Amino acid sequence: MNSDRLEINCAMQIQKPIHEVFDAIVNPKKMSNYFIATSTGIMEEGKNLIWKFPEFDIECPVKVGKVENNKYVSFYWDNDGFELLVEITLSEKENNSTLVSISEKSMENSEAGLKWLAGNSFGWSNFLACLKAYLEYGINLRKGAFDFMRQ
Repeated sequence: MNSDRLEINCAMQIQKPIHEVFDAIVNPKKMSNYFIATSTGIMEEGKNLIWKFPEFDIECPVKVGKVENNKYVSFYWDNDGFELLVEITLSEKENNSTLVSISEKSMENSEAGLKWLAGNSFGWSNFLACLKAYLEYGINLRKGAFDFMRQ
């Protein structure tokens, strides 16, 4: 990794088959149980979507990049005027479980970049924990968790 650029990388294993994890990531009806409030569509290659989050009154444009069924999803989204690439990779593991690896690239190693690194590292770790809780136990960990952030 170039020390002039910052990149987020995180991963978590989920005790569900890869096709169930993939569907929960691309299907907005399932995503609304752990991440977003709404989306204008399913994550399909080349689509432009709008995500809304339950805690914030903003619309988040998402440009879906490459999608490989049960393996990989990439998309671009905005961070304070910078279009950043998010890559989600799925790997089958033993006992019918799935490793979900996420990377978000990249920001300059600066004060703004460090703020992004801290906030979005927490955000992607939270995404993975919420995805795991939803898929394994049917729990929406995000519900009410960030109500204090509403303006």
